[in-house]
Amino acid sequence: MEYLVSDQTPIAALTVSQFVDLLDKHKSAPAAPIAPARDYTQGYAYGLKGIRKLFGVSHATAQRYKDTFLKPAVRQNGRKIVVDVAKALELFDEHTKG
Repeated sequence: MEYLVSDQTPIAALTVSQFVDLLDKHKSAPAAPIAPARDYTQGYAYGLKGIRKLFGVSHATAQRYKDTFLKPAVRQNGRKIVVDVAKALELFDEHTKG
């Protein structure tokens, strides 16, 4: 049974069967392509934010990492911080093993 439902119909105005029909249509529709995960095996991360994202740590921990074992992978000119991701991951692995 087809209902008169448009893109502008509020969800609160739908009956249960209309809502279920919409869900069924959505399930049968092709899924949107998923963005590929960021490849951290190459390239650079920028700033403390890049280190935080790369390792999933807090700002203070990213600062500590930058100043200690990641130092060989970090290039800093004034306030600009550039981290070689491949080298940083390698140094992180060595740091966590030892």
